[in-house]
Amino acid sequence: MNFSTDDSEGLSFWDHLESLRWTIFRVLIALTFFVIILFGFSDFLFNQVIFPPLSSDFVIYRFMCYLSEYLHFAALCPGDFQIELINFNLSGQFMAHLSTVFTIAFLLTIPYFIYEVWRFISPALYQKERKNIGWVFFSSSFLFYLGAAVSYYLIFPLSIRFLGTYQISELVPNHISLDSYMSTLFLLTFAMGITFEMPVLAYFLSRLGIITRETLKAGRNIAIVVILIISAVITPTTDPFTMLAVALPLYMLYEVSILVCRPKSVDVEDED
Repeated sequence: MNFSTDDSEGLSFWDHLESLRWTIFRVLIALTFFVIILFGFSDFLFNQVIFPPLSSDFVIYRFMCYLSEYLHFAALCPGDFQIELINFNLSGQFMAHLSTVFTIAFLLTIPYFIYEVWRFISPALYQKERKNIGWVFFSSSFLFYLGAAVSYYLIFPLSIRFLGTYQISELVPNHISLDSYMSTLFLLTFAMGITFEMPVLAYFLSRLGIITRETLKAGRNIAIVVILIISAVITPTTDPFTMLAVALPLYMLYEVSILVCRPKSVDVEDED
């Protein structure tokens, strides 16, 4: 995108406020559009997207069983299981329906929201500050959804299967509430989406001169230890495959962050 800085000249405070009002209005229109669409596909949303990780027929569980047969390592296969959810509150399912639709609609609106924010602030920036915005816009949106997908297809199912079937005694059956399940799903999904923004954050920090490529290379060993610890906490299973399956994407993000950082020898002014 190439916006001229002249676009913002001569505009009063109220003109900028009016522009901000229309920016917010367009974002709300996009959010409302996704909410209406999702309400129309509620059965598909819950039965095919939200609740499949509750049974052993989910894709990641089938893949792990196939891999266990191929590697002759039976411990990888989670086996047959079925986790049932319960609802405590009279309005619990209705509120879960509303919160789920609005949360997913918000997640789907994020790329357009980023675009509108950039469209609003770009006239006030210099040309050199805007030249890489196309790459940043695409990569930030792509990485967020990639992190959300990793959480949905890998981290959340493994966590819910372990915690949902874990028992200290047969005398204490698990009764998992609908609210607990939904909040865990969205929390992990959003957290992994933000975590996958690491390369974009590294790119901006390097341009500000706070970190360099050499800084991240020097801290690679420490980063590996931290990533392994985080992976062990996120996936409380005992097999090393699950922990490595979570650690590998995080480590790859760290390596990508090294690549996008500017070297120490590069002068910021010369590159701009």
